[in-house]
Amino acid sequence: MITPSRRSAVEPFHAMDLLAEATKERAAGKPVISLAVGQPSHPAPTAARAAAAKALEDGRIGYTDALGLMALREGIAAHYATRHGVSIDPQRIAVTTGSSAGFNLAFLALFDAGDQVAIARPGYPAYRAILGALGLKVIEIAVDESTGFTLTPESLEAAERETGQPIKGVLLASPANPTGTVTGRLRLKALADWCSARGAAFISDEIYHGLTFAGEETSALEFTNDVVVINSFSKYYCMTGWRIGWMVLPENMVRPIECLAQSLYISAPELSQVAALAALGATRELDVYRQAYAANREFLLKALPEIGLSLLSPMDGAFYAYADVSTLTNDSMGFAKRMLAEISVAATPGMDFDPLEGHRALRLSYAGSEAEIREAVRRIGEWLKR
Repeated sequence: MITPSRRSAVEPFHAMDLLAEATKERAAGKPVISLAVGQPSHPAPTAARAAAAKALEDGRIGYTDALGLMALREGIAAHYATRHGVSIDPQRIAVTTGSSAGFNLAFLALFDAGDQVAIARPGYPAYRAILGALGLKVIEIAVDESTGFTLTPESLEAAERETGQPIKGVLLASPANPTGTVTGRLRLKALADWCSARGAAFISDEIYHGLTFAGEETSALEFTNDVVVINSFSKYYCMTGWRIGWMVLPENMVRPIECLAQSLYISAPELSQVAALAALGATRELDVYRQAYAANREFLLKALPEIGLSLLSPMDGAFYAYADVSTLTNDSMGFAKRMLAEISVAATPGMDFDPLEGHRALRLSYAGSEAEIREAVRRIGEWLKR
């Protein structure tokens, strides 16, 4: 009998498991509200959908260069010039099949099996899963109020002393999932400088850019070219299912990434690339959506503590509330399952993001409509009273 490899023994992404269960419950006629995944309730921008429809009508669906359509790469470069005031050669941009492909490509191109890579805890669980599956050593560094809910050079050095092994790479998201942390310019630069001084790779996950509500949204490209930046059209641009993202690379990393992409993915879907190019010009429409998230955020900042769910971190960016449920349960997974079964509200257990302390946390996404968020909080509040 064929048996699975040891490298495939990664933890499930509980948010996706709960989404599947919520979908099943909804299909059975239950009034499910899902706060489990970071998926905007808004559709892709009007211009993106129109461009995709025209491409379909023209039969324009095929392979592109592995690094993506040049028009899209030029559009992304123009985005950095406008938003961040930096000049990026489009040749340094790789279009990817979502940010997930970007992480796969970056980890394969930057690290060898056994290398140690640092990430924040709590943090996005796919980092841990992909790194582990590729044979890399994942070092999760706890972040809390004392560190500004982000990695610091001091915490990285302490981790090296503890493991007795050099850190070969640092991966940081800002805004972060699930904490909502926005790492400001000085802190971000300090991390980049620390990596540069040690010859370690620095990967800046910027997929929630455009969704900063407090703090200083900074791209690492504003102060260094010696960084791999990963971004996506999924969040701000509301294009999750289109599976389209991008990387900005140091010049010497372009060809290795291109060769890997040729074999692993051939290219990102052309239809999605065409739509993404149109989405870059839809900021007026998208900022209306952003205002809706901001309103949901303001509501939750007040409403969650009122129903007994205090916040474990600031909600400065992205669209998540990371809530403390330790006074209610010591099993966030069981708590989330009960909540879905009893009041038809889906949320993600903290175990996804923090294997050590996540049993006392719950992540709620506020990317849905205002009516959904308010109804979900009403149901949770009444349920907790019972």
